[in-house]
Amino acid sequence: MASNVNPTVRRRRLGLELRRLRELKGMTAEEVAERLLVSQSKISRLENGRRSISQRDVRDLCGVYEVDDHRIVDSLMQMAKDSRQQGWWHAFGDIPYSVYIGLETDAASLRVYEPQVVPGLLQTRQYAEALIAGALPESGTPDIEKRVSVRLRRQDRVKADGQPLRLWAVIDEAALHRVVGGKNLMREQLEYLIELSQLPHVTVQVLPFDMGAHPGINGQYAILEFPDATDSSVVYIEGVTSDLYLEKANDVHKYSVMYEHLRAQALNVDQTRAFIENIVKRYMTS
Repeated sequence: MASNVNPTVRRRRLGLELRRLRELKGMTAEEVAERLLVSQSKISRLENGRRSISQRDVRDLCGVYEVDDHRIVDSLMQMAKDSRQQGWWHAFGDIPYSVYIGLETDAASLRVYEPQVVPGLLQTRQYAEALIAGALPESGTPDIEKRVSVRLRRQDRVKADGQPLRLWAVIDEAALHRVVGGKNLMREQLEYLIELSQLPHVTVQVLPFDMGAHPGINGQYAILEFPDATDSSVVYIEGVTSDLYLEKANDVHKYSVMYEHLRAQALNVDQTRAFIENIVKRYMTS
C-alpha cells in the first residue's frame, strides 16, 4: 500500500521545485553546476528526481538561487529529508526498477499495453515464478523469489479496499497463447485474469491478431497518472539494462494518443472476456 511518505515521489516533487527556482533565476543547469563545482549531470539528475538529494544540496542550491524566504527553504529541506526515507520495496534489497515501483505506489491510475505477457499486476504467483525464471535464466531461486514477492506486493494496490489503483490493460493476443509454465498454469492464469477484469476499477481489453498493425507494435509501455495535479504523468518503458521515463508533456501526449487508438482497436470488455474464456476452454481440452 502507499506509504505516507513516498521517497520517489518526494524526490520528483522536490526536483520540479528546484528546476522552477533555477528557471526563475534565469540560470542554466550548466551555470549552476559551475557555481557549485559539480557536474551538470548531477544537477539534471537532482531535478528529474532520479537521484537522492541531501539537505546540503538543497541548502547550496537555495543559496545559488538567492531564496531568502526561510519558510520555502525549510519546506524544501524537509522534502529532502523525506526523500531519503525508504519505501516498502527497500525491504527486499536491490530492486532494478525501484524508481518505477515508487511511482506506481503513488499513482492514481495506470494504463499499460503488454504485447507478450499478462501484465505484472494481473499475474498469479505461479505464472510470475515461471515467467521470471524463463526471462532470467541465470538468476538463482532466491532472486526469483524476491522478484515474485515484490510483484505480489505491488498487486496490493489493485486489491485495496479504500483507494485502489485504476488499472486499464490492453493485452495482445500473443500473451494469451504464450504457454508460460504449462497449459494448466495458463488456464489458471487466464481464469484469474477474467476474475480481476470484473473489478470495477480494472479494465482489460484484448488486441486480437486480426487487427494487424497497430500503434503498440513497437512494444510495451505504461502511462502513470497521479492524484496530485502538480505531479505530471509519466510514460514508462522497461528495458533490459535500463528503463526509460518520459515526462515531457509532448511525449506523454503522443503515447496517450497511441493508447486511445489501442483501446479503440481492441475488443471491448465483454468481447474480451468471451475471447479469453474460449482460450481457457482450449487449455482444458488440449
